[in-house]
Amino acid sequence: MATEKARQLLARLAVTPDAAVAELPFLHRTLLLPLLSAASVLLRLPLLLPSSPLRPRRTLPVPVVSVGNLTWGGNGKTPMVDFLARRFHNIGISPLILTRGYAGGDESKMLRRRLADTTAKLGIGANRAAVASSMLQKYGYVNPCEAFLGEKLSLAPNRVVNGTSAKIGMAIMDDGMQHRSLLRDVEIVMVNGLTPWGNGHFIPRGPMREPLSALTRADILVIHHANLASEAQLENIKCTVQDSGATCPVFFSKLAPSHIFEINKPLQRLPLRVLDGMVVLCVSAIGCPDAFINTVSEIGPIKIDRLDFSDHHFFRDHDLELIQEKARKLGDQHNKETIVLVTEKDYDRGPDVLGMVDAKVWVLSSSLQIMPLKEQGEEELMKKVKDIITRTRRAK
Repeated sequence: MATEKARQLLARLAVTPDAAVAELPFLHRTLLLPLLSAASVLLRLPLLLPSSPLRPRRTLPVPVVSVGNLTWGGNGKTPMVDFLARRFHNIGISPLILTRGYAGGDESKMLRRRLADTTAKLGIGANRAAVASSMLQKYGYVNPCEAFLGEKLSLAPNRVVNGTSAKIGMAIMDDGMQHRSLLRDVEIVMVNGLTPWGNGHFIPRGPMREPLSALTRADILVIHHANLASEAQLENIKCTVQDSGATCPVFFSKLAPSHIFEINKPLQRLPLRVLDGMVVLCVSAIGCPDAFINTVSEIGPIKIDRLDFSDHHFFRDHDLELIQEKARKLGDQHNKETIVLVTEKDYDRGPDVLGMVDAKVWVLSSSLQIMPLKEQGEEELMKKVKDIITRTRRAK
């Protein structure tokens, strides 16, 4: 419990601007913030050092697309990996997803479950280059000129191959921007449209993993949760990106809910309208809980309450008791059964644990969609990915 409170405190401080520091408790201002600022400097030192010539960056025999960000949590990296993997599968290219399996592997578990009907393969481990080499040796790979460069990246399925025997034709790095040991063909950077840079400070004083100048490495930038941000917010983000020196194209994405399933029936697909008229308690341990709340609000339950935990939090017995008590009070207040609604990421982190909640627990399933704003839709994004890979592979 103490650890969870500490993580929630750090998350609040990460979005507290310097102008509001004076409003923080005395101990936070005089003791905690200086310690966090000092830790930020120490943790940033490795990024300031030049790459060691003794550790050259590895090149894979297949194209590599990196999906990453500059800040922690809530940027849509994993949904974008899911999106790309399915698009490559649909045109007959078997993708290899490289993920480190961070914090119990909720993201890798979600990807494995969601992509079970595709040719996508998951390689899990901190050393992406070593994992990739092992997977390529195990499954084999195809010449990118044959598997990719001649393909048309249409949205409709074109050529699907058998998932157990398909050779790998593409690698996708989940959270790959700060992983320097593996060369990539395309660098996609995700930005949270609701809280793009937090308070502007570096981890752990803030959410920044690198300075804004790192955006110059991006080939494509995607502003996520763009449907929840105002036009002014989106323009402000684009101006900040341009001021950083980046010249890459900017796209916009959102999480679109598709269906509901019960915690013990993951293969069941209930329509979203089952929430109509319901009392819903939204429980989440994700990077951007506000986006989850906004999405559920648009579906149409009559009453929504929330219970937020820190990103990647593992639910314990006392958490379950807290969820049950809050759900019971909501039910008594409205004289109606309360539905506990969680995200897929929370479900995949601990389905057995959530199944112990003494209440009806449902899961909201959502997928990333590219919004057709500024004439930058899904077709344009995939064409850009193909063009970059075609150019870089022909140059090698």
